[in-house]
Amino acid sequence: MQVTINSIMILEVQGLKKRFGGVIAVDGFDFFVKEKEILGLIGPNGAGKTTVFNLIMGNLKKDSGKVFFKGKDITNLKTHEIVKLGMARTYQIPKPFYDITVGENIEIGMISDGAKAILGKGNYDVREIARATGLIEHLSKMPNELTAGQLHRLELARALSTNPELVLVDEVFAGLTIEEVSSISEAIKKLRENITFVMVDHNLRALGPIVDRVIVIHGGKKVTEGAFKEVVNDERVRKVYMG
Repeated sequence: MQVTINSIMILEVQGLKKRFGGVIAVDGFDFFVKEKEILGLIGPNGAGKTTVFNLIMGNLKKDSGKVFFKGKDITNLKTHEIVKLGMARTYQIPKPFYDITVGENIEIGMISDGAKAILGKGNYDVREIARATGLIEHLSKMPNELTAGQLHRLELARALSTNPELVLVDEVFAGLTIEEVSSISEAIKKLRENITFVMVDHNLRALGPIVDRVIVIHGGKKVTEGAFKEVVNDERVRKVYMG
């Protein structure tokens, strides 16, 4: 999928700022994402990456800044309102419902406004999502029977079940084997035909081949952005990671 200069901007973040006590976690952070782009957001631990996701999705209150999704100002919307508009996310620490099966965890995202999904269509969608995320053989299992890597795949499946146009993906490669990383990477590359992704991950070897562009964040500020190979070889980025 070729993202061009004429591609439509689906997400724009302007001057995002968040302070926790005396610590500025995100400091005037700006970025944009175009439709069907895969954008990587990278930086060392504590750089502000997950906080940016929390601010975009309404999980945290912003001190200042604006967020626009499909041209609409979503700055002050609640999380469930943002999800309803077509944005979803995964969490660094998976948060499934542990008292229901893997299949039911996926299906619950298809239920909107309290209305139950149509059984036939719901079952079809659950299986398609499970197949795309490598969970097709685990639908009847409980989440506590899954490996750490499988739990991260369930996080992605649950996000996809809301029928999103944009997914914020937080550390989906964490705990995955080489084979699992390859499987998820291929799934994301196929899904980009209809979905835009912003990905936070420390596994740069896995992230590099699938992203169109990366942004480096450190101390809550943007360091640089551009093509993956150019950015990781930037002396400023090396200093950020090496100290």
